[in-house]
Amino acid sequence: MPTVILTGPPVPGSPLQDELRSLGFDVRPAAGPEDTATALAGVPPQERVAVVDSAFVGHPHALRLALTDPRFDACAVTGAFAVQAGAREALDKAAALAPAGSGPYADRLAAAVESAGTTVQRPELGSLVAAVPEGEAERAEALAAVAAVDDEAVRLRSAVKSRDGFFTTFFISPYSRYIARWCARRGLTPNQVTTASLITALVAAGCAATGERWGYVTAGVLLLVSFVLDCTDGQLARYSLQYSTMGAWLDATFDRAKEYSFYAGLALGAARSGDDVWALALGSMILMTCRHVVDFSFNEANHDATANTSPTAALSGRLDSVGWTVWVRRMIILPIGERWAMIAVLTAVTTPRTVFYALLAGCAFGALYTTAGRVLRSVTRKAKRTDRAARALADLADSGVLAWTGYPRPTKRPDRAAPWLALGVSVLMTGAALTRDFGDPWLIGTAAAYALFAGAAVSAPLKGPLDWLIPPLFRFGEYVTVLVLAAKSDVPGALPAAFGLVAAVAYHHYDTVYRIRGGSGAPPHWLVRTTGGHEGRVLLTVVLATVLARDAFPVALTAMAVFVALVVLVESIRFWVSSGAPAVHDEGEPA
Repeated sequence: MPTVILTGPPVPGSPLQDELRSLGFDVRPAAGPEDTATALAGVPPQERVAVVDSAFVGHPHALRLALTDPRFDACAVTGAFAVQAGAREALDKAAALAPAGSGPYADRLAAAVESAGTTVQRPELGSLVAAVPEGEAERAEALAAVAAVDDEAVRLRSAVKSRDGFFTTFFISPYSRYIARWCARRGLTPNQVTTASLITALVAAGCAATGERWGYVTAGVLLLVSFVLDCTDGQLARYSLQYSTMGAWLDATFDRAKEYSFYAGLALGAARSGDDVWALALGSMILMTCRHVVDFSFNEANHDATANTSPTAALSGRLDSVGWTVWVRRMIILPIGERWAMIAVLTAVTTPRTVFYALLAGCAFGALYTTAGRVLRSVTRKAKRTDRAARALADLADSGVLAWTGYPRPTKRPDRAAPWLALGVSVLMTGAALTRDFGDPWLIGTAAAYALFAGAAVSAPLKGPLDWLIPPLFRFGEYVTVLVLAAKSDVPGALPAAFGLVAAVAYHHYDTVYRIRGGSGAPPHWLVRTTGGHEGRVLLTVVLATVLARDAFPVALTAMAVFVALVVLVESIRFWVSSGAPAVHDEGEPA
């Protein structure tokens, strides 16, 4: 049980102890600094412990933000300071030295811990109050300030992401935040709501797979319900500060699983009506995944850039000052809220083929818009990329043994050559797959060249202005090659098998992204080697298409999909449920 050490003489009539107990803390009084050090010694080092001034006046949610947020080792507001096990040693040392100075003792402890090298998070309180008044007049003023602000209203508002899309902000969050509060008061966890959202989406996919109009209508309604729950789980996490490693993994992966499962449901439903849209479903998944990889790669490349003097970025900043342009620019890129709403409505009133045509058109426009803007920013900016950014891009490239065998050591090449190499080999591979007959032996040579020159593209540190394009170009080359070969095989079951293979590989690439964003680095090298890397999978797919009979090709693709899925899922689950895995907290709505 977490412990609060309440320092200083008690204040008659103060509700502070009751508020701390309502937050789940065991409250222990301490008359002064010496007693605080003694009380700390009695708290197990693995438990959360806080020091709060007994004269503290503030909102309960201000205390909640400072004392219970599990994402930070140390967190403080005026008059209250809490640490987890990672910062406990620093707190014990600071308390033993009894830091001198003026101000509340908790603030002095926080300053001492921070000066010793531990980062202390100080949450933004906004209109919330956190103060340690001196004297009755100041206390009365602080109490009046507390009474003037509705603590619960602020808590509900802060449960909503600050950068959600238009549809989410105006059509979902106005009521989903109350669903989140209802869940919190009944002891439900974000993980349970996330799981409910997944189940709802899978049921929606099953309804779409019936191929009947009632099934499509029900699927559209359930997809919207799933999205409401998807918003609710994050709002519940922020409302009750229930962040967890498992929750980060579930939230990061289930969105893609829900959407791509729905694509498969639409394709199955269309097949029941005699319409084959598997190629459109797979094309939609490829477009969405490549678009997300563009987002991730650009953000990682510029995560810790030393400067940003891009005129394009300056223009974007000026447009942000004009309110309506913010919403227009968020809507036209078709983020998840707008996209799911469009899919749900079109599923209910049209056909799967129409859904995929609209999805491909809208997402292609959004991808071109965002990518063009980022390219302009990159070629006009003067910032230098760090070694960390170069490593992240190399990890996102997902290069396997074949790519690195040809270039075991870093090589010298023109600074701006890497993305052109990646573009060239991707176009070469997909172009050959499109123009050559299925099973043409020349495709094996093309795939071998793809592997060789893909290795050349990543043979030097990826610090060029457009090197962030390399991972999405490789995703395009691999995924589209699988799509084209499956389509040209003209064998029943080939495209569904290709859909499964690309879905399994895409999961691996998403998993890589979220690990890097969490600060733990890419998956282990053995996993990349075992799954072949992007160039190894391309070569294997081409070889199978060449040496096997057409009827055996879907079986081979299915076997590849099952193997990749088993390997990456087992390792991913092991990682995300391990105690050392980081929690990822995303405050932006994914595209």
